[in-house]
Amino acid sequence: MIFRQLFDSVSGTYSYLLASRPGGEALILDPVLEKVDRYCQLLRELDLKLVKAVDTHLHADHVTGLGELRDRTHCMTVMGDQTKADVVAMRVADGDKVTIEGLSLDVMYTPGHTDDSYSYLMGDRVFTGDTLLIRGTGRTDFQNGSSRAQYDSIFNRLLKLPDETMVFPAHDYKGDTVSTIGEEKRYNPRLQVRSVDEYIELMANLKLPNPKMMDVAVPANMHVGLHQEELEKEGRALSAVEAIRALGRPDILLVDLRETNERLKHGTLEGALHTPYPSVEESLKPGGMLREVAAATGRRIVFFCAFGERSAMAVAAAKDAGLANTAHIAGGLDAWKKAGGPLVH
Repeated sequence: MIFRQLFDSVSGTYSYLLASRPGGEALILDPVLEKVDRYCQLLRELDLKLVKAVDTHLHADHVTGLGELRDRTHCMTVMGDQTKADVVAMRVADGDKVTIEGLSLDVMYTPGHTDDSYSYLMGDRVFTGDTLLIRGTGRTDFQNGSSRAQYDSIFNRLLKLPDETMVFPAHDYKGDTVSTIGEEKRYNPRLQVRSVDEYIELMANLKLPNPKMMDVAVPANMHVGLHQEELEKEGRALSAVEAIRALGRPDILLVDLRETNERLKHGTLEGALHTPYPSVEESLKPGGMLREVAAATGRRIVFFCAFGERSAMAVAAAKDAGLANTAHIAGGLDAWKKAGGPLVH
């Protein structure tokens, strides 16, 4: 496994690059906008392909690198179900898994610092975002934070992990890089409380100033979605209503770009082929399955995904591969459901 901990000294943010070697698929957690050049350089040096960029929560102290990484690498953006961000390619909930080739992260909903805070467990280590810090905990006084929810997330979820589990937070201001669950139980001053009420009182008396970047970072981080309007102008987008009317038409080939677990959880569209987004470029090349099917049948490929991000990028990839006659369902399955479209499970 390739594991890199990267640091942004301005905001005290740790980002984590994870990969397993065979096909070189990589994932990054909590990327910082100003460090995107560095991440891309490292990806090139290690010969990796970024497949997913994940934010543990909506950050208030730095602008996320999610959108920029998506634009540069065509990776999928990932956040929790509760996020206020306008569009991310994939939303996850407690108990889900975030996977790339050879690696799997268990998704844990750990609200408290914010109402969209998640932790990600991978074997012997847990990425705690701002929920549990090294000898500290994330503040709970803005972005729908809750000391009560955080107490529950820490004491009833994170501290139930084995003592030897390594803790990798999203921030540190003292130069510590890693801890363990056992260490935090023993030495984290905020965890020496006897009750939830004592914890709430402790957090209420911190009197912290707002993060310097908060007024810039929060609005910016809520607008990371890919602009899909261009495809509509070019006639390469179907609204959900148009797509519902076109369902079953013999000249259209629907292609579902979501992962198997998303399809199982949310259903799919009748007659849709399944080509998970990371493999779509390969499938559009000469000799690739999608290209061959489109050529043999003369059907127009219409991509869809959860919210329209992956499908918009697939339309662009198809154009680059010389397949001009493709489109996508704007807003994805989310828009399809809101328009009353039928699903099959």
